[in-house]
Amino acid sequence: MTVTNWLSPEVMRPAGWALLHFVWQGTALAALAAVAMAPFRKASARYLLAVATLLLMFAAPVATFSYYRNADAVSTSAPAAPAAVLSPVAVWKAPAHVSATTGSNAPDLFPIVVQLWLIGVAIFSMRSAGGFFLLERMRRRQSVPVSTELSEICSELQNRLGLTRAIRYAQCQWLDAPAVIGWFRPIVFLPLTALTGLSDAQLQAVIVHELAHIKRLDSFVNAFQVVVETLLFYHPAVWWLNRRIRLERENCCDDAAIALCGNALEYARALTMMEEWRVAPALAMAANRGPLSARIMRLLGIGNLRSGIRGIGLTSSALCLTVALLAGNAIFGIGIARKVSAQAVPAAPQPPKAVTAPKAPAKASRVSTPEVPETPETPESAGSYIDSIKAAGLGDVDVDELVAMKIQGVTAPYIREIQAEGLHPDVDDLIAMKVQGVTPEYIRGLRATGVTAPVDEIIAMKVQGIDGEYIRAMQAAGFKPDADEIIAMKVQSVTPEYVNALKAEGIEAGGDEIIGMKVQGVTAEYVREIRALGLKPNADEIIAMRVQGITPEYIKALQAAGFKFDVDELIDAKVQGVTPEFIERARKHGFQNLTMEKLIQLRQLGVLDKAGEI
Repeated sequence: MTVTNWLSPEVMRPAGWALLHFVWQGTALAALAAVAMAPFRKASARYLLAVATLLLMFAAPVATFSYYRNADAVSTSAPAAPAAVLSPVAVWKAPAHVSATTGSNAPDLFPIVVQLWLIGVAIFSMRSAGGFFLLERMRRRQSVPVSTELSEICSELQNRLGLTRAIRYAQCQWLDAPAVIGWFRPIVFLPLTALTGLSDAQLQAVIVHELAHIKRLDSFVNAFQVVVETLLFYHPAVWWLNRRIRLERENCCDDAAIALCGNALEYARALTMMEEWRVAPALAMAANRGPLSARIMRLLGIGNLRSGIRGIGLTSSALCLTVALLAGNAIFGIGIARKVSAQAVPAAPQPPKAVTAPKAPAKASRVSTPEVPETPETPESAGSYIDSIKAAGLGDVDVDELVAMKIQGVTAPYIREIQAEGLHPDVDDLIAMKVQGVTPEYIRGLRATGVTAPVDEIIAMKVQGIDGEYIRAMQAAGFKPDADEIIAMKVQSVTPEYVNALKAEGIEAGGDEIIGMKVQGVTAEYVREIRALGLKPNADEIIAMRVQGITPEYIKALQAAGFKFDVDELIDAKVQGVTPEFIERARKHGFQNLTMEKLIQLRQLGVLDKAGEI
């Protein structure tokens, strides 16, 4: 019996993912915080950025946990699918009971990870609780009020700082540096070493430093830091960020002390002296907290290698961010790897279905006594969505297909209605039909025109916007198109008006020919102009003329040269490149009164070409 036995798989799995993902999330957030804080010179701005980052660090695993918890809840709403058909995303999101059915021999490390994390949280919780208990005990027992004169000085400093809260001031011997303890009723402790070892100016600056902690509510932020450290103790980025927050917090209070007292040098000397007395509880707000040398150099405005360090820090942050993103990508890839391993293992055999007792034959009631009541049939849709889909005849459906069908609204009644029309689409076809809005009424509307089509052609007709009215209009124009022809006509924008216009010009064409004329841009006007020149091409010939680029102007030019020709000769002439210019050149060579056939032969043989001249 372990601690994790108390947690359900629905909690264990999201918790494991949250802890795992926070490895790269925490690193990435810390790297971003380091980059974001670098350009700011004010400690208050850096402090706010660091605290905001800590809030994000606290929220990241919570959000991750909620995400996986919700994903598992959605997945568990449907029966577990065989592992062999799970998609990578489905496996990544798959709930615990699905993982258990994958048959993978790889051990599930989540229980171990969560158990170690719980142990760590317990240890750090006891550590923090012990610190708070010790602090509270010291606050109550080992202090005495400060003298009246010092209390008046403290009150004056409090007023100058704008603090209206009730604050107590006490002197003690168990501290070597002033400190603030308490959240709602704070006490400023002034140790005897500070009262006797610091000058009045130094002591006032230090007291202002502690009052600044109270004014900024730093004790509450510090408590939040302790909580985050306890929960996310395993990530170094959390500890680094908390150290940075505490440093910037001390810098902010140093700035407040200098702003109010105005003597940075005396304050720096006070810090130097108190550094030698450094004894203060870890959870208290003490003036000598944080790296002293850096604080003193900052207070005195002494330059150091900070610019170089900043450059190294930015480079390191960028490197950490890159590594964190790569790690996050690798963690996401774990789901895909588990999918591959799951596919390598054959699906667990389905448990045998419960065998229902056969109904007693009707004649048995005449023989047996007493009469056996007939067992009522179990409604097929009494179960989940997948039960109803299986009852409709779709048994081999994977998780992705189920999700897609559910999203698109494919229901068992819809499947049965489609099947009632004589169609038996597979899952992909059903989803496509539903997406395109194919209804049983639409299918019946098509069939009422006499057009029968398989599933894919019905979907294509719906995609092209073909309905019964369009088919009837084309039929009224003299066509009896099948599904392929009607789709091609619609694709090429063949309308009944286009067909009737060609008919008015004497063009009788079948489905393929009318599509060909539309594709080649044959219009009723083009046919009319051709016919006006004395030619009577049929549908195929008019398509060929259009393909060869024969225009009414070309025909007129040949006719003006004295040639008479039929449609075939005209097309040959255009194909062979017989032009009015070629005719004129032939005549210059003495070839007069040639027929179109002879002219075409001259062009074919290249007799008039420069290379062929005799």
